[in-house]
Amino acid sequence: MLDPSRIMQRCGALSRHSELSGGLTRVYLSSEQAAANELVLGWMREAGMQAWLDAIGNVIGRYEGEQPGLPCLMLGSHLDTVRDAGKYDGMLGVVAAIECVHALHAAGKRLPFAIEVAGFADEEGVRFGSTLLGSRAVAGTFRRDSLDATDKNGITLAEAMHSYGLDPTRFGEAARPKGSVLAYVELHIEQGPVLEAEGLSVGVVTAINGATRYALEIEGLAGHAGTVPMPLRQDALAAAAECVLAVEARCGREPDLVGTVGKLETLPGAVNVIPGRVRFTLDLRSPSDTLREAAVADLLADMGRVCLRRKVVFRAQKMHDERVAVCAPWLMEQIGAAIAAEGISVRRLPSGAGHDGMAMIELCDIGMLFVRCAKGISHNPAEAITAIDAETGARVLLRFIENFQARKR
Repeated sequence: MLDPSRIMQRCGALSRHSELSGGLTRVYLSSEQAAANELVLGWMREAGMQAWLDAIGNVIGRYEGEQPGLPCLMLGSHLDTVRDAGKYDGMLGVVAAIECVHALHAAGKRLPFAIEVAGFADEEGVRFGSTLLGSRAVAGTFRRDSLDATDKNGITLAEAMHSYGLDPTRFGEAARPKGSVLAYVELHIEQGPVLEAEGLSVGVVTAINGATRYALEIEGLAGHAGTVPMPLRQDALAAAAECVLAVEARCGREPDLVGTVGKLETLPGAVNVIPGRVRFTLDLRSPSDTLREAAVADLLADMGRVCLRRKVVFRAQKMHDERVAVCAPWLMEQIGAAIAAEGISVRRLPSGAGHDGMAMIELCDIGMLFVRCAKGISHNPAEAITAIDAETGARVLLRFIENFQARKR
């Protein structure tokens, strides 16, 4: 009853709602997101679900169980994207979950629990710099002060919600009571090369790596590029370069640690001026909170020493800190059983990328199913999957749903 061509076509249809001409960028509370939401709401209703936009802007579809009002198994992923994105990150999980419900509805099948599909509104955090806003609202951990966050145009989150037709004072209505969600399970592309390297179409996620992000700034002294002798310079960019290499060196010593400086801005940014100020970012991730926290402490200390020696000022502001989100063993077992029943070897692996499960774990147990993607490329227009792998992932997910046995947390 599953239609892989429909899954692929719908991912393609969603990718056309973009602020980036010839590419894909869709951010929270944008007109492009509103258009994508309307598509998804229509698909949910076509699949036999009640569907609505919740108080934070998530798209929610509900397929009742054998009787109305039962606790639900929640499925889904996110509908926002990074800038210049691929068309499967997030979207595949929403579309595949809808396809599974479509198959159940077509067969007239109801289960001893409800199913809800969530298209989360803001997982990536591109517009306001705060990730997982949609899933945090559902989990009941959305912070009121997040409403004061601003985008690049100075528009606050509260103002953007109001313009979008949402009431920012009512974000709490998106929260679910404890016990109303039996588990949250997400199908997602791997965003890494492991499954492809091992010739496997799907895999079971063991945990979502913890992540820490900092906004860093080095303040030196701008000066004329031709008149200030090298020993007398307070070059902020030279200091930043040492700091970037320190990240590479520290993280290169640990197989379970990755560090990235993904953004760097020099000021005043003129070819004939010594950089007087540099702003850059640090992103550290690991499946071990202890390892990640130790690396953060080491790097901040190392950067401080570099800047002291170079007589520049170093500032660090933590933007994001998420501990490892461990997938529930009972869900891993059931997802693994669904994979094995399809005749596929069960491969368990961690996720180096963040996902909505990192927020949802505060509400319920979480599980994840990875689907192979070409060369492990993601957050990139070259992101690709095959229709065969999309079908395999959806088939495993449907088998998991049909055999799901709820457990107490």
